[in-house]
This record gives sequence, C-alpha cells and structure tokens, in this order.
Amino acid sequence: MIDRIYVAATGQHVGKTTSTLGLIAGIRTHGLKVGYCKPVGQEFIDLGDLKADKDALLFSKVMEFELSSDVHSPVIVGKGVTKKYLDHPAGFNFAERIKWASEKLHEINDVVVYEGTGHPGVGSVIDLSNAQVAKMLNAGVVMVVPGGIGNTIDLMNTNMALFRENDVPIIGVIVNKVIRKKQEDVRNYVGKKLDQMGIPLLGVLPYDKSLANPIMATVCHAVNGKILLNGYNLDNKVDNILSGALAIREEIKMFKDVLLVSNYKRLDDAITRIDKVAKEHKLEDSPISGIVLHGEGVFDPEIISQLDSKSYLMEYEIPVIATSLDTYGSAVKISHIEVKINTRTPWKAQRAIEMISDYVDFNPIVKGHL
Repeated sequence: MIDRIYVAATGQHVGKTTSTLGLIAGIRTHGLKVGYCKPVGQEFIDLGDLKADKDALLFSKVMEFELSSDVHSPVIVGKGVTKKYLDHPAGFNFAERIKWASEKLHEINDVVVYEGTGHPGVGSVIDLSNAQVAKMLNAGVVMVVPGGIGNTIDLMNTNMALFRENDVPIIGVIVNKVIRKKQEDVRNYVGKKLDQMGIPLLGVLPYDKSLANPIMATVCHAVNGKILLNGYNLDNKVDNILSGALAIREEIKMFKDVLLVSNYKRLDDAITRIDKVAKEHKLEDSPISGIVLHGEGVFDPEIISQLDSKSYLMEYEIPVIATSLDTYGSAVKISHIEVKINTRTPWKAQRAIEMISDYVDFNPIVKGHL
C-alpha cells in the first residue's frame, strides 16, 4: 500500500485541490485513516493565534480535523520571505518543519496526502520546489494535468522532468477538465503515451461547469464593488450572467442563479420583467442570485431607497453591489475570475469528491507500492 501521496500539477487552477479532496475521500472508503498536509503555502488565513494556508483551512472543515498550523501547514512563504532566505538561508528551518509535520501525521494515519503548490518548480527559490519536497517526504506523485492530447502530453512530460531529476516516483496521472465529447480520445491517446512511460492513467475527468462558477463575494472582488444591500448573502452562487437591458422572456425562463448586471436606472424595469416571467413559470424563489449595478451616481448612499424594486430585493434577500465598470467591463472582469474551492463553497467540495469517485481508478494507489 502506498502510504504517502504528493498531489502535483502543471500549474495553478488545474485541479490540485479538487483531486486532493477526492483522493482523500476515496482512500477513506477503503477503510484507511487519511491525513492531509499542505507543506508549502503561499496564501494564508490569519486567525490570530493560528496562521495557516487557506487550503489547509478548507480541508480541516471538509475532513473535520482540528487544524494545527505546525502539522497541516508547516511552511508559509509570506511577503519578503524569498529575499530574506536568499540573504541568509541558514536562518530558516523549513525542511525541519516539514519533516516534523510529516512524522506527526504518519504516527496517526495509514496514508497522508500532501497537496503541492503551483507547478513543480514553485518553491525552488527557497529550496522547496514541489519535487524537492516530495523527495524529502519519500512520497510518490499523482500528477494532475489539463485536458487535451498533444499539449497535455507535452506539459505532462515537461513537468515530470523535475520529479525524474529528483528520483521521485510517479504513481499516476489524472487528466482534468476534459471536454466531454473528447473524453474517450483523451483516455486512448494520453493513455497510450503513459503506457510507453510505464505510468498509470488514473482517470479522465470531464469539465464540470459548477466547479467553475463563482460566488457573489468573488464577483464583488473582481469588479472592485461596494456592497449596497444584503451583504450577508455573498455566498450566493452564480451560474449565469444576464444584462438588465437584455432581460427578455426567452432568456429568463431558462436561467437560475442569475447575476444581473444593470445600469441602476434600468433595474426596476428589468426586475419587473424577471418577476413576471418567474411567476408565469410558478417559481417559488427569484432566479436572481445577485445584482451588479453601474451608472453615474450608483455610489450614492440613497440609491437603494430610490428604487421601486427595493421591496423585491428585500423579500428575496438579493445582494446588490455597485461598481464603476459598465456592463461590458463587469462581464469581462467576471469572465476572467479564477475560481477555487474554498470554505464558502461547500457544494464544490462535495462535487469534487463525487467527480474523483466516478472517474478515478484507486487500485494503483491502495494496492500499489513505491
């Protein structure tokens, strides 16, 4: 049985967290006790007496363990750390911290899954690249790569080079975010290349739109927005974007979890049309999950009280955000949002677990040997 797994990827937003969540849940179904660690983190949560990587916080919630920064997030590379390290590397005990955390986790778990950071070379500046850390931990790697064939194989081979250089074994590969109609082709051709390399293809995961959907808090940040109303509902998820000027019956009846982007002077009219169609289709709730308003004067504190639709917004507790961007500018910013699973999106964590369970072969992991 493989007792230590390092989840790496070809870059950010490829699916490390998704894969790590699913792998942990899947291994647990085989009756094994599984631990988690993010050895090197870059984005941290400061909880006063506890500073930990944000992914470690997510896993503590999903896996229901008490978060310890020393154990689950031993190294945080904050601002200015790289320069200080290069000036005086002997002043840092990063490797010792990671090894100590690993020992503690392996004392109480059958398997420990380590989540990497960025591409394999990230952390090299402080002598903690993903490959160096995996080697230090005596862990085998599950490599997550983006969907495709030619580019996927090229990326896969390039990113495995650092692990090969450090004599780190590759347990297998997960191909993520594959267009559904291309799944079989990807499985066939990427699988052939991996067979030549003697590496198992663990799974081919289809692109799932729900994992790419943002919540209103993310939208607010993207458009540099100001909360005008119902800010407590910023966890509302967004599945579709609708322009207030184009809110017509044929569009509205097909939508749910709609982000309405509108000039505030047109909002009342848009709400009237949306409400009419919703009632015709006997919807119990509003299809609107949030509103982004723009237009001259939108930051006026009295803007909400001037809207005829205020009662509708209050009844359905719809969060309203003001932005200086117009409809097009807002849509561009929102379309470029990179969405990660976090503690505010529990449905994404569950969906990630389901995806890995449905599409990944766990035999090379639970029955394999390094």
